[in-house]
Amino acid sequence: MTWIKPARAARPIVAAVFSAGFRPFFLLASSWAAIAVPVWLAAYAHGYGLRGPLPALFWHGHEMVFGFGMAAVAGFLLTAIPNWTGRLPLRGAPLATLALLWLAGRVAILASAAIGPLAAALVDLAFPAALIAVVARELLAGRNWRNLPMLVALALLFSGNVMVHLHALDIASVAADGIRLGIATLCMLIALVGGRIVPSFTRNWLAKARVRVPLPAPDGSLDRGALLLTFVALAGWLLASDATLTSGLLLAAGLALAARLARWRGAATVSEPLLFVLHLGYGWLAVGLALLGLSGLVAAIPASAALHALTVGAVGTMTLAVMTRATLGHTGRPLAADGATVAIYALVTLAVLLRLVSPFAGVHAVLIASLSGVAWSAAFATFALHYGRFLIQEKT
Repeated sequence: MTWIKPARAARPIVAAVFSAGFRPFFLLASSWAAIAVPVWLAAYAHGYGLRGPLPALFWHGHEMVFGFGMAAVAGFLLTAIPNWTGRLPLRGAPLATLALLWLAGRVAILASAAIGPLAAALVDLAFPAALIAVVARELLAGRNWRNLPMLVALALLFSGNVMVHLHALDIASVAADGIRLGIATLCMLIALVGGRIVPSFTRNWLAKARVRVPLPAPDGSLDRGALLLTFVALAGWLLASDATLTSGLLLAAGLALAARLARWRGAATVSEPLLFVLHLGYGWLAVGLALLGLSGLVAAIPASAALHALTVGAVGTMTLAVMTRATLGHTGRPLAADGATVAIYALVTLAVLLRLVSPFAGVHAVLIASLSGVAWSAAFATFALHYGRFLIQEKT
């Protein structure tokens, strides 16, 4: 019967997509990043309202952090954990259920005016709760104590999400605090995980390419001090964002991370975009924290510029860097950046540069911010289209 053929043809794709955690979640994260920003721009630049209890600005922050950001984190963790624990990866129906829970959360938030904020909250929070349960089971069963901080990060992201929903339910006006908690958690994850993978990948590449430069410095007191300072500064940003001490700590943390990054020989990797972009993403974290500190000390530097250096710059760039590299590596393809990959990196860099300039653009501020959003969406749409075909194929 001919009507069965399309279903049969789709089976290999479905099997491939749900064979590893990075496949569905990298595809979902990139697609949602490309879609959600134009929706926000329609409200920001043209005044179109979003139906529901959350103002458009909070919807935007929520979906970037707890929609896009959580999907990217899920894809990374579900792929990395089997390597950490030696256990089999989550795949098949359990992985599909997780992906459907994430998708249901996006639909519920958009439909919150129709289904009510409580139903939207319960549906949306089901995904991070399930993800925490899966990650906890795997880490504990594998006795992987070193990576238990990942559970703490997921719990903080869950808490930030709850705070946004408390605002939507008109229980407490804490949406902005919840989004800030989510951003701080993502930044700390970049500081921690980036501090592992960037020097490690660089060291391996330099040794293989026989580049005549010193290898990245081994982890030491500077690295541990920079991480501790970053944690304290981000905690201060959450608890006392307007305090002069907090501004000083953020500036110091940015400088400490920059010093840490300088020891990883990033300049020697310019010829290898797939590696250099990791240094670039970590660099935006240092710049963003430093700008955030300066914004509290110098009136001429707007906090919005610093915030977008962290979100568009650090989170956006590092997410694309990890997704491109992991997709190539885990689908058996050469670790080399083709033209589309270079275009992805160039577009997200353009997005953050335009967003940093926009507060200083006067009457053109909205236009420049909109162009930044277009560049952001183009970067993630290019990933979804170009890398999507790798993600839905079982093998090369």
